[in-house]
Amino acid sequence: MRRRGRTTLLIATAAVLGLVAGTCAGFLVQADREPTALPPLSQPVLAQARGEGPEPLSAAQDREVKTDGDLRKLLLKRPKGAKDAESGVDTWLNMADYAGQLLRSDEMFDDLAGDEFRRAVATGWDVGSTYTVQIRLVQYRQEENLAAQHRTGDWDVDDTTSWSIPGTGDGMAYVSVKPEIEPGYLPLYRAEAHAWRGDIAMEIWVYDTRPIPKSKIMDLAERQMERL
Repeated sequence: MRRRGRTTLLIATAAVLGLVAGTCAGFLVQADREPTALPPLSQPVLAQARGEGPEPLSAAQDREVKTDGDLRKLLLKRPKGAKDAESGVDTWLNMADYAGQLLRSDEMFDDLAGDEFRRAVATGWDVGSTYTVQIRLVQYRQEENLAAQHRTGDWDVDDTTSWSIPGTGDGMAYVSVKPEIEPGYLPLYRAEAHAWRGDIAMEIWVYDTRPIPKSKIMDLAERQMERL
């Protein structure tokens, strides 16, 4: 029994020595090898494209150029046979001028200041003795909020029939159901359109002593929005 136990101990010792020897041999082999190069940290340099860059957008294509320039050039032109409106044609309006054309002018002046009013332009024309068109483009700075969009939906349009203006998102056109009647005056019908694009709100007003068809106000609104 004693001789067998000694043999077992020798075998176990030899196994441990063999394991240690194998490990040392592994280190020696690794030490003799060339170090493995690490992958480069930087990306390969890409060849720069040759040739001329794209042409800059024209004023007709670059909306920022259009809206930062002369807004009067974006207004619809007076149709043939129409007369200039008494309120003027292609006119600049400052904040006081614009507020003065609205109901509750003092209150509206304060609202416009809060809405970061920037500038406005207006035009208009008369056809015959009863038909009148007025158009205003009102631009806001929009550093704090989307004032143009907000102003578009902030009108009294009670007692009207309404339609969406194609291509404008939430733009709307309205035609009064009943005329305004005052003693000594002919009945007055009203149509209006409100829409916005970017920082500009569009307003169109049409007045006549006869009912105004939907087609007239929609045509004006669509053609004016195409210019913005």
